[in-house]
Amino acid sequence: MSKEVIACGGASLLFLALSFIFTCLKGKAAMLISGFNTLPKEKRKQYDTEKMSRDQRNLFLIWAAILGAGAVLAYYISRYMAMLAFVIWLLVFLRDVHLDEEKAFGKYKK
Repeated sequence: MSKEVIACGGASLLFLALSFIFTCLKGKAAMLISGFNTLPKEKRKQYDTEKMSRDQRNLFLIWAAILGAGAVLAYYISRYMAMLAFVIWLLVFLRDVHLDEEKAFGKYKK
């Protein structure tokens, strides 16, 4: 088994575990979202934490699927499939990175 298969498979399992955590903790898991935990408590009450957690869980599942598919394809076809999966994951990841608080959490306001 190549290093690429192990890397993609391991990352996929990590994201599956994170999605499981967000599934179990529901709204409380919003505190694990980067940037949200640094907001003042009064400001955090203005957001729908259930929806935030659900969206983050779904994002982790998408990431796990991309990297899991990369691991499987790398195992059966070519190790370059893992590299392609990583590039696709990176593009999806960067699409959802926001430095502005309003862009990151604006759609979750109550």
